[in-house]
Amino acid sequence: MFSGRTLLIATKHGKEAVLAPLFERSMGVRCVVPSDLNTDLLGTFTGEVERRGDPLSVARQKCQLALDRVQADFALASEGSFGPHPTIGFVPAGDELVLLLDRHTGREFFARDITTETNFRAAWISRRAELESFLSDVKFPSHAVIMRPSKDSAEGIIKDILSFPSAWETYERLSAEAGGVWVETDMRAMHNPTRMKSIERAGQKLVDKILSACPSCQAPGFSVTAAHPGLPCAHCGLPTRSTRAFERICEVCGFSDEIPFPHGKHEEDPMYCDFCNP
Repeated sequence: MFSGRTLLIATKHGKEAVLAPLFERSMGVRCVVPSDLNTDLLGTFTGEVERRGDPLSVARQKCQLALDRVQADFALASEGSFGPHPTIGFVPAGDELVLLLDRHTGREFFARDITTETNFRAAWISRRAELESFLSDVKFPSHAVIMRPSKDSAEGIIKDILSFPSAWETYERLSAEAGGVWVETDMRAMHNPTRMKSIERAGQKLVDKILSACPSCQAPGFSVTAAHPGLPCAHCGLPTRSTRAFERICEVCGFSDEIPFPHGKHEEDPMYCDFCNP
């Protein structure tokens, strides 16, 4: 289905560096990055353009931008989000979504990488010692930073700060006017190797998902669609909230099956049982 066909990578931030080798090697496609594709029109991390829609819808719009510009069979895009971890809460996390869109069938395939491996940080800095500590924490200068006079405005924003001389000069200039600077990590992929690794992991998950064929009709993308609770308690035998099985459903023919005990456990520790440990 994919071998020898063209896959557009909808990016202006260098994501093809990790995605193109992966998809070309695993799926036999020929990856192309459309020239002068401005995905920043759909939103920027620094607020000049507000992102409208959830990550999936924005990734879909990126794919469509690429397909409107270049004739191809498939388009690929990623969209990242950063903030508190969805379950841990107080820990910073990155959520990377990678989407492949099939122009002819309209089918979409996507995968996500949610990770605490992120340097995502931001702070108001009013002393040089504070800036030194911040830069050390966020892996500067291998990871770029951004500075601006105010947290709440994109006016006067300085990007592409990639060296210590540039960081000191920008800090001194902006703080002389505002008494300090708002400093944040540059989350654009080409300036953030940690984020690029997350994009690559999400890409690998997507490849694995696409190459999983339905046992009934051989359509690609036969993957887990639901997790069913009910793993029995090792003490009382009653069902717990822990996962007993994964369910897979084919989007094309509707064939489904279950993967029992997907985590290799046939019983759950009583500490997670609502009856033994209410």
